[in-house]
Amino acid sequence: MFESLLQSSYFSLFLIVALGFILGRIQIKGLSLDVSAVIFIALLFGHFGVIIPKEIGNLGLVLFIFTIGIQAGPGFFDSFRSKGKTLIIITLLLVGSACLTGVGMKYLFGIDTASIVGLIAGALTSTPGLAAAIDSTNSPSASIAYGIAYPFGVIGVILFIKLLPKILRKDINQEAKKLEDAMKNQHPPLHTATFKVTNPSIFGKTLAQLQIRAMTGAVVSRIKHNDKTSIPTGHSILDENDLLRAVGNDKSLDQLTMLVGERIENDLPFGKTQELQSILVTNKSIINKTLGYLNLQTTFNCTVTRVRRSGIDLSPEPSLSIKFGDKLLVAGEKNDLKEVGRLLGNDEKRLSDTDFFPIAAGIVLGVLFGKLNISFSDSFTFSPGLTGGILIVALVLSAIGKTGPIVWSMSGSANQLLRQVGLLLFLAEVGTSAGKNLVATFEESGWTLFGVGIAITLIPMIIAMLVGYFVFKINILDLIGTLAGGMTSTPGLAAADSMSDSSVPSIAYATVYPIAMVFLIMFIQIIAMLVI
Repeated sequence: MFESLLQSSYFSLFLIVALGFILGRIQIKGLSLDVSAVIFIALLFGHFGVIIPKEIGNLGLVLFIFTIGIQAGPGFFDSFRSKGKTLIIITLLLVGSACLTGVGMKYLFGIDTASIVGLIAGALTSTPGLAAAIDSTNSPSASIAYGIAYPFGVIGVILFIKLLPKILRKDINQEAKKLEDAMKNQHPPLHTATFKVTNPSIFGKTLAQLQIRAMTGAVVSRIKHNDKTSIPTGHSILDENDLLRAVGNDKSLDQLTMLVGERIENDLPFGKTQELQSILVTNKSIINKTLGYLNLQTTFNCTVTRVRRSGIDLSPEPSLSIKFGDKLLVAGEKNDLKEVGRLLGNDEKRLSDTDFFPIAAGIVLGVLFGKLNISFSDSFTFSPGLTGGILIVALVLSAIGKTGPIVWSMSGSANQLLRQVGLLLFLAEVGTSAGKNLVATFEESGWTLFGVGIAITLIPMIIAMLVGYFVFKINILDLIGTLAGGMTSTPGLAAADSMSDSSVPSIAYATVYPIAMVFLIMFIQIIAMLVI
């Protein structure tokens, strides 16, 4: 009965997942495999003849890669501008050293060229690389070598990434917190303060004439004049001994002190009809509109004091574009704030709902883009493939944010769920497929090719680790993402993703993966043509 159940793909799939989670929670000296353990259980099941259909793996792959791209998109282009050069150098080092290791092993052990390019593609778990190897050599040896190197290409990257924090003696959660703090430092924390108007040169002038927002960077949220507190407008006049309540960073508040006269410790409470509300942006029609375009102060007599996005408080610059899920802190009359809430949406339920149309449409566009053949010359044609196509499209759509009525984003909980489901499906299928012929390929081709495959997997990662960490001194989270992307290893990304809640490894992976894929295909074609 149990054997017949194992022939059922859905029973085997969830049994592999369940056993993988049990194994993944076992800790040895503080190290555990987490979700990556699923692939090891799948390898064992595959060895004993259990196979998860390829289509299930592809379904998992597209879900996993698409959700990674959607999550990484907003930070991808910033990362590319700030760290792209360094990450690309490390990626070229990875791919180049893998190819040089393969060529060196060819002459050392007398291995034919077709097998070497197959080993390189398998060691870097690159299906597009295998396609290039087969097309360039027209030899079945490339496929056999790929099958020999592929299992350790999967397992080796996972284990290396998992062990890297121990090797470098780094606490990955502490490193994630350091990066988070550094990101927050790019946006200085906002504070509130009360000011007394004592500078004679501004008596009788309006806020519009003084241009306080432009001159200091601070936002005045309320004014007290003759014991009456009001929400400011451009026409509000400042008189001697008026009190102002303002929001800004330390520098802007210091500049406001110089302008108005005196900073005091008093609080400045709202009047009975006024308050400060946190309003959630869920109205899709205003996504990507700027605060200046919305002009809430003129339209509703309300003032935005800060914008909270992904746990960071942003200064409400007029040029700041609104994103789905932003929280705006708005000061105003209670009735006016209701109108602002209707404009912005302020619907918690809509934030948690998942619209599957953008997901489905985005994946369709990604699959179609992956099918394109891009010709650089008569002898070199590049296709992004399934993974590359979906990743690139997801990154672009996420960075765009909104196209007409379509919002290319999803809630964090929905993204996490779909990503986890996709990852589990993908690991189960990849593991059973790799485990199926694992022993047979060793018996057929011997251990030499397997050992060479191990060298091609490990040597580039060791070199890249040493150069990246000790020469370029990049953060370990960027390093593990770059290693996974440079090795074109989606299971490696899965291992990195399970180690921390930070999106930094995913962004680094997304930054270098397309580059690694293109250069690997080029190098394989060059080796096949020139190396004898």
